[in-house]
Amino acid sequence: MKTVAFIGSLVLAAGLTGCAVGPDYQRPPLSQNQPVAKAFSDGSTNAVLWKVAEPAANVPRGDWWGIFGDAELNRLESLAATNNQNLVAAAARLEQSRDLLAATRSEFFPQLSAGGTPNGDLTRQRTSFNQPFQGHAANVSHTYDTFTAPLYLGWEMDLWGRVRRLSEGAHARFSATSDDFESARLAVAAEVADDYFLFRALDTERALLTNTIVAYRRSLELTQNRRRGGIVSDLDVAQAATQLHSAEAQLPVIELQSAQTLHALALLCGQSPMNFAVTTASSSAVQVPVVPSILPADLLEHRPDIAAAERRMAAANADIGVAKAAFFPAIKFNGLAGFQSVDASSWFDWPSRFWSVGPNVELPLFTGGLNRAHLAAARAAYDETVANYRQTVLGAFGEVEDALAAQRLLAEEWTAENAALIAARHTLEISENRYKAGLVTYLDVATAQTGVLTHERTVAQLEGARLAATVNLVKALGCGWSDVTR
Repeated sequence: MKTVAFIGSLVLAAGLTGCAVGPDYQRPPLSQNQPVAKAFSDGSTNAVLWKVAEPAANVPRGDWWGIFGDAELNRLESLAATNNQNLVAAAARLEQSRDLLAATRSEFFPQLSAGGTPNGDLTRQRTSFNQPFQGHAANVSHTYDTFTAPLYLGWEMDLWGRVRRLSEGAHARFSATSDDFESARLAVAAEVADDYFLFRALDTERALLTNTIVAYRRSLELTQNRRRGGIVSDLDVAQAATQLHSAEAQLPVIELQSAQTLHALALLCGQSPMNFAVTTASSSAVQVPVVPSILPADLLEHRPDIAAAERRMAAANADIGVAKAAFFPAIKFNGLAGFQSVDASSWFDWPSRFWSVGPNVELPLFTGGLNRAHLAAARAAYDETVANYRQTVLGAFGEVEDALAAQRLLAEEWTAENAALIAARHTLEISENRYKAGLVTYLDVATAQTGVLTHERTVAQLEGARLAATVNLVKALGCGWSDVTR
């Protein structure tokens, strides 16, 4: 009874005085030396209102690619979300992290095991010749069998919060892995959209170049006919031929880029590149989404990489508590019960039962600096995660600034390039009329045709770049804005 009372008093003391050593987690400020900007600015007079981010990556970000209204893009995104192998691997890592969290939580409960004694459940032993055995004199050796069926019970009293800190760290790491999975999903979706819009732009360029080659061939035939009529010289024919072959040489380059982009899309969608195809028949209907002049303050909080960095910071903080708990006594309760006999026939008889129970106190007196080194390493690891968190947040602000600037400046460039294309087409029309009238050589026509083709391809590239810039803005924000800004 005294033993039971002693154990009960220890358990009660643990419940009343138990605490978790080490610092309680508090999110540090985003910057040590300077305040974080309260508003985004893309370089224009209209700033985008903002506030300091509070990570919330678990907020659903939805099918943000729907802002482009492209059915083929929706199909590709669905394929990638289902079949992309990087996402499959990320999901497996998430499941592994969930299982490790469950394993850590198991330390809160007593551990019960059967069998597995140090000498085995069935052993044959020989005593020392110089040791008395069961009332017999020494100088006699005895050989006997031991049959044991034990149950072991062990439980650590979490007096200093070591197990609680381990659980905190495991839960934070599981959350970080979950955020990593969301980061992988966002990255794959953005890469699919980027490659799709690049493929669209290349497809448009290929069509432009193909049509231009047809026009150049007609120009060459016209020039050859005029040469046979003695109207122009061989120089005009050579210039027309040079222009045609130069355009023909550019076509394989675009087709190679298009094939490589298509293959990359196939891999992102988890498909074999051999028979993979993308339909761009409706791509001309895709418009660059309009970015609202004012965005809600909580959009950046959707970024999963910020949330993951913050959770790893919390896990590192919990590790400090685990390392600090090693300086304090560890109290464990051990229990042993079962049946033991030297005769198999009486192995499970009631008189063969045995049991023992009691606390075990471990106090670190001298570890050669091991515990201090572990604590210092845990604190340094925490400082590293703080720096990584701050850098991730600052990087996110920079990425949004870049994306907003790209939105505005690419739109200005696209407008100017369309005006230049209109002027180039007018120049070509004048040059062709003057050439037919015999007022200029074919060089003027060739120069004007080259200018038109260059501006047409630039416009197609800028359209793809503007769509890609919108994707980069979504990626920088961590989500789309269509559902949030309504």
